[in-house]
Amino acid sequence: MAESDWDTVTVLRKKGPTAAQAKSKQAITSAQRRGEEVETTKKWSAGQNKQHLVTKNTAKLDRETEELHHTRVPLEVGKVIQKGRQDKGLTQKDLATKINEKPQVIADYECGKAIPNNQVLGKVERAIGLKLRGRDIGQPLVLEAKPKKK
Repeated sequence: MAESDWDTVTVLRKKGPTAAQAKSKQAITSAQRRGEEVETTKKWSAGQNKQHLVTKNTAKLDRETEELHHTRVPLEVGKVIQKGRQDKGLTQKDLATKINEKPQVIADYECGKAIPNNQVLGKVERAIGLKLRGRDIGQPLVLEAKPKKK
């Protein structure tokens, strides 16, 4: 056990390429020329902000075939919203602010593109004072007072 020097270390291998160098086109071709194995894989939705895979059903729904489509707000309701808003002297932005929604929501409801939401319709009804749901669309909204508890 004499004459052993445990403090000295000798490295006999060359440092490999860094990750960025290994991914370059030049590094890949040179590795292929040397006869080394090169594995290339494409990551699923790499570098994109996609979280969901578009399925056949979603594509069908987007095309809005007769079997699968969202019901839209009738144009009659959109006209009533527009008339009520203008009678009160409000812009789409003013009405949207009043009911805590985005102006685009009001625009979609007025042109008949929106998918009906009872919460939004209720807020718009109360803001413009006209009924938007049921049989008598466009009639003045009568708010019923709740009886007081004793």
